[in-house]
Amino acid sequence: MIRNFLFSIFFFSGIILILIIFLPALILPQKFTLFGGKLMGYWAAICLKIFLSTKIIVKGKENLIKNEKFFIASSHQSMFETFFLQTIFNSPVFILKKELLMIPIFGWYLKKIGSISIKRNKVSKENINFFEDISKIIANTNRPIIIFPQGTRVLPHEQPPFKKGASRIYEELKIKCQPVAINSGYVWPKKGKKDINKTITISILEPIKPDYSKEEFLGILEKTIYSELKLLN
Repeated sequence: MIRNFLFSIFFFSGIILILIIFLPALILPQKFTLFGGKLMGYWAAICLKIFLSTKIIVKGKENLIKNEKFFIASSHQSMFETFFLQTIFNSPVFILKKELLMIPIFGWYLKKIGSISIKRNKVSKENINFFEDISKIIANTNRPIIIFPQGTRVLPHEQPPFKKGASRIYEELKIKCQPVAINSGYVWPKKGKKDINKTITISILEPIKPDYSKEEFLGILEKTIYSELKLLN
């Protein structure tokens, strides 16, 4: 319990400090804000190692897509991946629920780094323009899009069907998908206390080529990620 408390105090204090230090970056070129995001990822890893004795392993680095456009589809069990994946990939563009942009200060940073928001389960003008925004980002930057096809954080044993948004992005962009499986929920679950002396494994899986229908892709993606999570668990 004490280690959980110390982790929370130091982790969130560090995040707040980074937000304050990088406030001027909100009016500077975007690259400064993106650097602040990477620092948050490294800070999350440091706090996990120091206070929870967490070992972090990245496997499958040979599968990393290089020198071409792609998007990332990752499992989502914890806050961990929203921070740490920024240290592995080139400042990914997050697709997230619109409510996160409403958070004071933190929401400003999300907007500054170019995050794309969507209102879940609603038809709106913003959602209609969603894929147009994605296409523009892919065309004008080397940063990959990242989506969590489970839609929200889930418990390690849960396997909800993947949301169709990932398949629509695949169909729209016609680029490779980089699947990622992460078992972070065993250490840093969405609810309850964090566990100690555990290992978080980030498994970078073989890319899925843009050769399938959106229905076939979604089935392949779901099977690929859940099969890997079974091995990690």
